[in-house]
Amino acid sequence: MEQITSLVQIKGIRDGLLATFTEAPWDDQRIALLAQIDERPSFFQGARLAMDVGSQVFKVNDLVDLRDQLSERNVVMWAVVSESPTTNQTSQLLGLATRISKPRPEEQRQFANTISDDTALFINKTLRSGTRVEYPGHVVVMGDVNPGAEIVAEGNVIVWGRVRGMIHAGAKGNRSSFICALDLSANQLRIADEISAMLKPQKDSKPEIASINSEGRLQAELWHSGNS
Repeated sequence: MEQITSLVQIKGIRDGLLATFTEAPWDDQRIALLAQIDERPSFFQGARLAMDVGSQVFKVNDLVDLRDQLSERNVVMWAVVSESPTTNQTSQLLGLATRISKPRPEEQRQFANTISDDTALFINKTLRSGTRVEYPGHVVVMGDVNPGAEIVAEGNVIVWGRVRGMIHAGAKGNRSSFICALDLSANQLRIADEISAMLKPQKDSKPEIASINSEGRLQAELWHSGNS
């Protein structure tokens, strides 16, 4: 399995995840990508995936089949970067982006060493009961986090919506991490090893940010520009 998964490298970028493929038969590369996703389904849950396929030539059916297989795993393929004009045209026909924001070569080393500070997983939907998201960086959700849904992030968690599920920020022990949402009515909040009691729903909800205060306790307060 290690030899198969080495055919594709996956790393965080500004807009989600980037899969870079080596020179190998496409079927082997496709299997390698899906194998990595199947090994860590919670990590890839709700992810936005871009692919750098080099000079490989793809037809519509190739990308449609892979897009469907990724969709079954709750992964969104949004961009294909290629040196092939045919592949670029195919991608555009399918409504996929053909350019992404990559770190400059001189930034690569710094980027790799600070992944939890520089990367974020963007989720453009509501997380429903039974959904669990894990990510080694920040997580941003444009939607609600429903009861029974969980987010575990090594960095911060920002929810542009209502939180009623469980959120754990600073999962590797970063006590400076924070959680903020438009409505913070969570079943449980956790930052590093500090755990909150259930937060009661507010009648007139306001944006709040949860962090560990100077006394070492997890607390929530109004979220405004001065908090960050």
